[in-house]
Formats: sequence, C-alpha cells, structure tokens
Amino acid sequence: MARYPIFLNLQGKRAVVIGAGPVAARKVRGLAEAGARVVVVAPHFGSAFETSCSGPNVELIESTYAKEYLAEALLCIAATNDRTLNQRIYDDCQTREVLCNVVDTPELCDFYVPALVRRGPLQIAISTDGYCPAYAGHVREQLEEMFTELHGRFVEALEQARCRVIERVPDANDRKVLMGEMVRGESFDYFAEHGRDAWQARIDDMIREHT
Repeated sequence: MARYPIFLNLQGKRAVVIGAGPVAARKVRGLAEAGARVVVVAPHFGSAFETSCSGPNVELIESTYAKEYLAEALLCIAATNDRTLNQRIYDDCQTREVLCNVVDTPELCDFYVPALVRRGPLQIAISTDGYCPAYAGHVREQLEEMFTELHGRFVEALEQARCRVIERVPDANDRKVLMGEMVRGESFDYFAEHGRDAWQARIDDMIREHT
C-alpha cells in the first residue's frame, strides 16, 4: 500500500513518546525541534536521557504506560522493547484515532519517520516504506554529500526572489518561466561562484525583462 508523504506542522501539538532508551531520545529531540509539546512516559529516566531531552516543551513522566496519556495527542511513538506493550499502545491509538508509530514494527505504524537531509529550509525525506530503514540511511548519507549548507542558503535567497517575482511580474506564464530559470542548476552555480548579492542583481535583471 502506498503511503502519503507529508510534512506536519507540529507547533504546539501534543506528541507522546513511550520509552526512555536512545531511540526514544532521538524521537523526543526531533519532535521538540519541530515545536511539538512532547510528553515522554517511562518507568525511569536515566540522567543522560534527562540531559539530552530537557527543554521547555518536553515533559518527562515517570510512570508505567496508561492510555490516558494519549488524551489530546496528535501522534504517539512507542519505543519500548516490550512487544505486548507496543501492541497495546498501538491498539489504544487506533481506538482514539491517534497516529501511531511503533519503532521497528512496520505493521504497527500509521506513519514512518523518514531519514532526513536538512540544509536550512531545504529538507529531503527518504523512506523505503518500512522495507529497510538502513538503506534509507545509506541514501541519506549520499545526499548529504551532494547537498551542502550552500543549498540551504540558495533556497533562502529563492524565497525572497520568488516574492519579488510575484509582486512585479503580472503574467502567470511569465512567472512560471522565470521561476523555472531561477531554480535551474546554472542559477545555483552562479550563486555559488559570485555570491548572493550578485545573484540577486542578476535575478532583478531577469525580472525587469518580464515586466
């Protein structure tokens, strides 16, 4: 079954993580970076976990799992080594219509957390649909060599240029053509070689040609 890829806005949304191991810690940090209100439930938290996962939007609850912790949650990640408990968490999520991901158990996942390449606003998600996450990680390593922080700065510059195109170019077809020229490889090469200011001046010249 094909999955629907999506980037979620988790700002202020409740996300529950069950577990206190290294995998759970990674999930907590990722959710917190996305602005979620993260509730972490586990019988005990080690000092390393508490240190790495502390933050204003992270709540650590030392307790055994109970379905009540799913209240008002958008999603839940189960990262425990207890298969029976993981199944119970998944079943509770299905009853409450909470999106659930049971780590390393594709059949108990409403969603997968992809391998991610992040370069500023540029984000590239890689998934094998649960078949082999390790291969997704391998592909990510290859893409990390291809895309640098400069690509992220290029996207930031494109955002500003796109706004100017929308403001100054009235014809929709002209806007489409211009945006196509702006994102091509030659445009990035010019940005990389001459810098942002020179690139912006060149884009402004292109805009004037279409107004």
